Amino acid sequence: MYFVNKEYNETLEIKKSKFITHICPYNDFNKLIDRLKQEHPKGRHFVYAYRYINEFDQIVENSSDDGEPKGTSGKPSLNVLNGSQLVNCGVIIVRYFGGIRLGTGGLVKAYSDAVNLVIKSAVLLEYVKLTNKSLMINYRQLSQIEYIIDKFQIKIVQKIFDTDVKLKLEGSKEEFAKLECELLRDCNLEDE
Repeated sequence: MYFVNKEYNETLEIKKSKFITHICPYNDFNKLIDRLKQEHPKGRHFVYAYRYINEFDQIVENSSDDGEPKGTSGKPSLNVLNGSQLVNCGVIIVRYFGGIRLGTGGLVKAYSDAVNLVIKSAVLLEYVKLTNKSLMINYRQLSQIEYIIDKFQIKIVQKIFDTDVKLKLEGSKEEFAKLECELLRDCNLEDE
């Protein structure tokens, strides 16, 4: 599975109709659709589709035809996201009607092509499920442990300073396994 970590856009013109397609991380989806409605007040349709992984590791999907004939725009856009194995992202297609009707088959092809075009221009990153762990260390170990953690793709989410230092970490299971091999004997990673 793949995802995008920033917004990309492309424009496709078919029979005088313009399809302006944006793809973005799912967390930015609602802000983007609001922004596009302000930027394109004369846009006829704001078709969207998104897929994200929820806290139960289930893929949640949704789409909207936004006034286009039922099943001709949102669902085909969602099918392209699914076929490209994209998660945690959404696409929004702003359509300016050019005066020539495309028919149902033409609309399905146009929206599918528009989404494929923006996916081709985007940098896709491989999705890795991240987990959270914590690590209790004493103050004198902090700089050495931070140096070790820095060698891996593990993020220090929070440092809590008390009688000891608690580091809250985020990373993949594979990276945590590598980290455990390098940690000092008196350091234990615990699940959050």
